[in-house]
Amino acid sequence: MYAIVDIETTGGHASANGITEVAICIHDGEKVVKRFQTLVNPGREIPIYISALTGITNDMVETAPYFKKVAHEIYELIHDKIFVAHNVNFDYSFLKHHLASAGYDLQCNKLCTVRLSRKIIPGLPSYSLGKVCMHLSIPNEARHRAMGDAEATATLFGILLQSDKDKHITLALKQKSKEQVLPANLPKSDIDRLPLTAGVYYFHNDKGKVIYVGKAVNIKKRVCSHFTGNNPGHQRQEFMRNIHRITYQECGNELMAFIHETIEIKRLWPAYNRSQKNLDFAFGLYTYEDQRGYIRIAVDKRRKYSTPVHTCGSMVEGRNLLLDLIEQFGLCPKLCFIQKNDQPCTGANGAQCACEGHEDADAYNAKVYAAIAELKQALPTFAIRDVGRTDDEHSCILIEEGRFYGMGYVSHYFDADNIHQLKNTLTPYPGNDYIRNLVINYAERYPHKKVSFGAEVIAV
Repeated sequence: MYAIVDIETTGGHASANGITEVAICIHDGEKVVKRFQTLVNPGREIPIYISALTGITNDMVETAPYFKKVAHEIYELIHDKIFVAHNVNFDYSFLKHHLASAGYDLQCNKLCTVRLSRKIIPGLPSYSLGKVCMHLSIPNEARHRAMGDAEATATLFGILLQSDKDKHITLALKQKSKEQVLPANLPKSDIDRLPLTAGVYYFHNDKGKVIYVGKAVNIKKRVCSHFTGNNPGHQRQEFMRNIHRITYQECGNELMAFIHETIEIKRLWPAYNRSQKNLDFAFGLYTYEDQRGYIRIAVDKRRKYSTPVHTCGSMVEGRNLLLDLIEQFGLCPKLCFIQKNDQPCTGANGAQCACEGHEDADAYNAKVYAAIAELKQALPTFAIRDVGRTDDEHSCILIEEGRFYGMGYVSHYFDADNIHQLKNTLTPYPGNDYIRNLVINYAERYPHKKVSFGAEVIAV
């Protein structure tokens, strides 16, 4: 038995919207044997644009029952049936959410007539309910009203049952199929072709634009996990509706997938990626030459197109670093903007400090250059050599002077301890502090995968 359902609501997601009308057609596989319809008081105002679309006004639902009053009857009608709807995840998420609020746990197998229509009646320009019904000459005198759309969906479902020569409906209902949980517009073939390897995957909308980028140790398993559960929130429901296609790129290992995901998020700026869009450290140490010829060092916020000599996570971190340099190299606190009053300089040389003109610019700048050189020397240069996508290649990631240079794949026999040859082989990518720290932490956890340059070469 099938429960063919259509609902009208005050908005697009269950967690913040109410139901205004419910219609259910009980179908025995040949015909509709029972019908149920009721207006519902959603407990909130119906937006004007929703009323214009459905024709359901606030006056019409003012005396209608609240959902809790009809929840038991609705649950008894559908809980032991196969739940069918056009874009089933929308209707199911609303009813499951509101039934749960009334104390009922809805657990049904689902069938989506959008997905089934794409398989059984391929080649249509659109699979919206109105366009499919027009193509099949299915009458619907009450479009965007629950019973009108439920009756039309029931007629469509009857046609699909009769036309299903390849048993798509049977296959969709198999427990291992899981097809009913997929977004309505996503072909199952996109899921079937996903590999079980590490990599990056992309969700595309109907225009082909990437709307989400993710990384995974197992691409297929991770992608499928996006579609489990019935989160009624606005973001998830909108997200599911907008997924039309999935592509992927295999990576050699998890670290490569992590880095590639970060690069792609910054490059593509997908709408549904909330994190990893601004991962750079917020502050940096900057140098400039003042009018007297002295090199000055300052902590300042990172700005676009600026290149600090060193990055730091906060103003406090930068200030502490400057204090260490002042003490170690005898720099002037005033010329480093640490001391900002008019009192005598508190540096090691006191009144003999550069800010008082007692040390010429060339001598002072030599100390500044030495301090900067010390900072750069403390920044590591090394490569990570790890497993690749195939048995005859290795993945390789290069950190140069504490900055992410790039990555790529090299032959199993490639000698990775020559930095110049390695840079010619790898693809340069824009880096950030997140990637740098990710690679450095990985090197600390797996020192046997680290290749150092110069006198010391660590074998892999």
